[in-house]
Amino acid sequence: MISYLTGRLLSKEPGRCVIDVGGVGYGLNISLGSLGELPEPGETVSLNVHTYVREDQLVLYGFATAKERTIFQKLIGISGVGPKIALAMLSGLTPEDIVEAVAARDGARLATIPGIGKKTADRLIVELGDQLSREFPSHAAEGTAKPRGLIDDAVSALQNLGYPRSVAENALKRAQISATMKVEEAIRMALRELCKA
Repeated sequence: MISYLTGRLLSKEPGRCVIDVGGVGYGLNISLGSLGELPEPGETVSLNVHTYVREDQLVLYGFATAKERTIFQKLIGISGVGPKIALAMLSGLTPEDIVEAVAARDGARLATIPGIGKKTADRLIVELGDQLSREFPSHAAEGTAKPRGLIDDAVSALQNLGYPRSVAENALKRAQISATMKVEEAIRMALRELCKA
């Protein structure tokens, strides 16, 4: 069972990367959030790994953080949520967003992910609520206290500029947006963070 890999990044593209570890190329499926954290090809990279084994397949999923892997593992434990949908959720929402949406019982937010309908969103909230709040109490306590309107508007603007949602949200978090800011200021600060990456 592979749970962690460190090696030279050979290639990266949306949804996938290849890491050379001792002359062996490991192909890993990754979220857009993890893709945004990868260095340039040729540089050293470390990823947390979930090895998905079924009768007819062995697939590796890579994650920039242990937290993202933990959320992925909890998601695929829910009936009706397979690895593809779990990865889609982590591409459309950050791990923190998922914890907060579940804690706030915000099924509509979860259902913005393709493949997640109202019933599945409700099931996620019921089955993951206590687990996630116990494992990530600080994020669960935040609930919807963040300036969601401001962040949503800024994320939407960044998506219109071509950035994936999770990358835009990560940039806004790094920029430490406050509720008193104007949307334009939040976007400018996020763009500065994106230029640093």
